[in-house]
Amino acid sequence: MEHMILDLKKQIIEVLNLEDMTPEDIDDNAPLFVEGLGLDSIDALELIVLMEKQYSIKLEDPGKSKEIFRSIATMAQFIQENGTQ
Repeated sequence: MEHMILDLKKQIIEVLNLEDMTPEDIDDNAPLFVEGLGLDSIDALELIVLMEKQYSIKLEDPGKSKEIFRSIATMAQFIQENGTQ
């Protein structure tokens, strides 16, 4: 799981162009939206595309996305349970 979290942090930094950040700067359990990383709805779309391309996960229920994208840890857990690598 730790390897998945580190990979996810690196991918998020790359996809969202968070150039001044390193994986160590991102707390596994910090909120991704509003406080924490402060991501917005456009960033959420980028995360959905990332999950589809990298892990073959298609979000069938958009209502679940708030829970899935709560933190890096919740995202990694969802990917581990539902994705392919």
